Amino acid sequence: MAVTFCVTVPLTERLDRFLADQVGVSRTQSARLIAAGRVVVEGQVARASRLLARGEVVAVTLPEREPPRQLVPSDIALTVVFEDEYLAVIDKPAGLVVHPAPGHWDGTLVNALVARGTTLAGGAEGRPGIVHRLDRETSGLIIVAKTDLAHRRLGAMIAARRVARVYAALVWGHLDRSPLQIEAPIGRDLRDRKRMAILPQGRRARTDAIVVARLGSMDLLRLELHTGRTHQIRVHLESIGHPVVGDPVYAAGGWKRIGGQGRLQARQLEALAPRQALHAALLAFRHPISGTPLRLASPWPADLWPLLDAAAGQGGLADREGALAAMGFFGDEG
Repeated sequence: MAVTFCVTVPLTERLDRFLADQVGVSRTQSARLIAAGRVVVEGQVARASRLLARGEVVAVTLPEREPPRQLVPSDIALTVVFEDEYLAVIDKPAGLVVHPAPGHWDGTLVNALVARGTTLAGGAEGRPGIVHRLDRETSGLIIVAKTDLAHRRLGAMIAARRVARVYAALVWGHLDRSPLQIEAPIGRDLRDRKRMAILPQGRRARTDAIVVARLGSMDLLRLELHTGRTHQIRVHLESIGHPVVGDPVYAAGGWKRIGGQGRLQARQLEALAPRQALHAALLAFRHPISGTPLRLASPWPADLWPLLDAAAGQGGLADREGALAAMGFFGDEG
């Protein structure tokens, strides 16, 4: 059953901000309530941009809350890099969605963890244990919490930048300088809501990049996140003209950026990329309960090996498992 309640405005404020604060929802959810005609100010259906006056009465009708969906176990093999009673670190394969959401209610990492009997705690409804996320087509290391305390502490550690999240990526072209700090605000693309973009009104975002190796028409980069915005690395690299190889959203036809004699080779290399060449290769942090330093690494993934091997040229690389280490990617991190 829907619930209606009234609130008297104490200070002058925009309606959407006031509603988000009073109801305890996000600005996006606040805007949806207003757009659905569920918010009335002084007896009239209001708009999100309305400036409220002190003393006005706002009536809000909250929709009936749907019962939480049950998490259906999915028999999906997982590679567990570290696990104890408080947390687990999974080496997520490309193509695996992290948690249930519209369009992917099952067959996710969370469903796979449920199937193996992993206890998950903390996090939003429907995504228990999830501390941070990876894009569906990004492979690599992800932390999940098994207790509420671990989840709270890990979330605080990430917010305070006490968890090093380091990615390996192949990008088109060569960076002009290294190391490079990319700091540009990211928000939802105003023309295509499925994309993110650099926007003045977006949320602060910072990515640090170091060139590990120059491979013909590509650079192998070491990227560290200082913030965790949606598609952050992909958007930042596209914004400086060096998109991730194989990225269907932010680098479609990226090989065309390569000029001269290397263009044909670049086109051939693009055909070897089954997905975006982005991999969460390293996590370094202190255990949220014991304080023990943890440094966990993941080798370059098998599905992207032909691309890296061909890009290296001159006989290719000898060892997939040790390729990143041999190139000096890991350094002395941790």
